[in-house]
Amino acid sequence: MAGLTPAAAQEPGTVAAGVIRVDYGRPLPISRLDLPPEDMGFAGAELATADNTTTGGFMGQKFTLETVTVPPDGAVAALNEMIGRGVQYVVAMADAPEVLAFSDAAGDRALVFNALAPDDTLRNADCRANVLHVAPSRSMETDALAQFLAWKRWGDWFLIEGSHPADTALADAYRASAAKFGQKIVETRVYEDTGGARRTDSGLVQVQAQMPLFTQSVPDHDVTIVADESAVFAGFVPYHTWDARPVVGSAGLRPVTWSPAQEAWGGTQLQSRFEKLAGRHMRPEDYNVWLSLRSLGEAATRTNATDLDSLRTYILGPDLQLAAFKGQALNFRDWDHQLRQPILLASDNLVVSVSPQDGFLHQFSPLDTLGTDRPETACSFN
Repeated sequence: MAGLTPAAAQEPGTVAAGVIRVDYGRPLPISRLDLPPEDMGFAGAELATADNTTTGGFMGQKFTLETVTVPPDGAVAALNEMIGRGVQYVVAMADAPEVLAFSDAAGDRALVFNALAPDDTLRNADCRANVLHVAPSRSMETDALAQFLAWKRWGDWFLIEGSHPADTALADAYRASAAKFGQKIVETRVYEDTGGARRTDSGLVQVQAQMPLFTQSVPDHDVTIVADESAVFAGFVPYHTWDARPVVGSAGLRPVTWSPAQEAWGGTQLQSRFEKLAGRHMRPEDYNVWLSLRSLGEAATRTNATDLDSLRTYILGPDLQLAAFKGQALNFRDWDHQLRQPILLASDNLVVSVSPQDGFLHQFSPLDTLGTDRPETACSFN
């Protein structure tokens, strides 16, 4: 845990922020290359704090950072401890239940940034006035991919979904995106998680034998879409399908908020600074935390203030223009507090495209073609 003294948190001109990363003890990923680094998210926070300090220092502003990793049953206690030390801005690297618990515990004492949870319900029926969603929703990511597939005229989809609740939620988002953009799902199959050893020699042999049979006899389709948010099987789908079709979604071409391959719009500069700091590539989790804390620096600079009311009002207002290395300035939707942002469509080593795609128009912003639009929202902050 990085040090933050109570005295520092009370000093005038100080913006005291914290990052709480909840450790759920999830299974290891299929590939060792996907093992999460120990400083996941925290490195993005450190870079953002350094960026904020560079500008804020000229204005007499101070930015402090506290980070902590906790189990789910210790999340609210960690939040209360942070707030008790004067932290008023908390970045939550947590699933939806903990994000809601953070919101309820924080009340009007702190602003909570959701840096991980993609659940659309958090932006709709379960929305909270003190929560800002920097992580894109599932529907934003599936809409981004659906727009690209529509542009490619790959309109017939074969959907494979996992057997866990998060996988079902992601598959539901793909079904909604297909209807939204006039695509057709020719068949859906569920890949049951049997809990086998995925990273053993025998596991590879079984997958090579089983996946072609699992994907056999599917109606004619243009693309295979994988909804495997639990990361159980998606990595095994490319090159193992019965029909030779592109694989997208949770494997192959993936919709992401950030990619180590992103170089356009000054992305190389951000990547280089992060790699110098952390000694590794920037992951989407790092980027989301970096964006969360950079919004504080931007607000403090523009308002020449550091108090919670002033920064919150500016961040949620129409004047926020957050530089994000994605080709345009970003701001938050006032109806659900979701950050508007382009979604990268990336393979392992390349950004293939960026959504929203050309030709998808909107009366206010093309970015609002991704995810829940104002007329569709079920969010009410009252």
